[in-house]
Amino acid sequence: MSTPVSDSASRGDPSSAAAADTVVPTGHDMPRGVAALVFLRDRGIFILWLLLILVFSFWCAPYFFTWSNAMLIANAAALTAIFAAGVGLGVMSGVLDLSLPGTAAFCACLTGWLAVNKGVSLWIAVPIALVCGALVGVVNGLISLQGFNPIIVTIGTLSVLTGLASVITGGLTIPGLDGLTFMGTRRYFGVPAPVYIVAALYLVGTIFLTRTRDGIRFMAVGGNAEAVRRSGIHSDRYKVMGFVISGICAAIGGLVATAITTEANPDASPAIIFSALTAVALAGVAMSGGRGSLPRVLVGALILATIANGLIIRGVQTYWATVITGVLLLASLGLERFIQKSVSDRLMATSNLSVHQKKV
Repeated sequence: MSTPVSDSASRGDPSSAAAADTVVPTGHDMPRGVAALVFLRDRGIFILWLLLILVFSFWCAPYFFTWSNAMLIANAAALTAIFAAGVGLGVMSGVLDLSLPGTAAFCACLTGWLAVNKGVSLWIAVPIALVCGALVGVVNGLISLQGFNPIIVTIGTLSVLTGLASVITGGLTIPGLDGLTFMGTRRYFGVPAPVYIVAALYLVGTIFLTRTRDGIRFMAVGGNAEAVRRSGIHSDRYKVMGFVISGICAAIGGLVATAITTEANPDASPAIIFSALTAVALAGVAMSGGRGSLPRVLVGALILATIANGLIIRGVQTYWATVITGVLLLASLGLERFIQKSVSDRLMATSNLSVHQKKV
């Protein structure tokens, strides 16, 4: 069956013939540019890491590009990666938990107190610490749901937990936790134990976010909690879940740090949250929530460790690693803003072309 346009054109109607000859843009050209920008946003951190490895492989030859050094980098990145997973997953759900250092210190000191002072088996003390991390997340979540700013709430929790850790230990470290070396300094098949913990944590987290209904809702709440609520989903539950996951990750991080040093330290180092936030920001996780990728967060932590390792091999002062990391962070924020604006402009141009039916 012929269309009206083709019939009119066949009868020699000039206006219809012109309409038939007009090329209506389908948007295939513009979306290619958009797709390239999105690819750069989503995969740029992997390219950056590969470039860093390439540069350091030549600059620090022959010591950098070896298996033993790769294990050193992975082990150094493990602790940052664990805390970055907690920060990243929290941010993806729309919450930012700054109490992670306090939670880590409290859970570590609780484990040490139970094991050393009370004679509790580590196989019981460690799960208790993880449960306490989750309970801290529940408390943070329930308080935040009352309308309080989550950042202020978690800063308050950080102070409380740091104080409680000192109360438990009397302000001193608790040594003698050699039983935790199975998750700290021990190696399995030449790979440090913390690397296995990170691999398991990120594998479970990635499957949760990408392959489960709750994970998809978890991300959706971070993007637009009100829209999710109006669709009939209990969005508050997923916000509390974000705090709970952050608390569990903090507890794991505290236990790993304790396992490495074989002593529980009540001091909550602010450097922990700084490194974790830097890795998350480098990974392009939207601080407003709703967008992010755990594999990218892991690479962000590896980038920090790679820079520090390469500079140490070259004998460069370690504070230059902080400088370079800060530059990369600012550059990634600028790139993120540029890409978002470019994508928006291109999509708007494509929309206008389609509406007005102009030739490209």
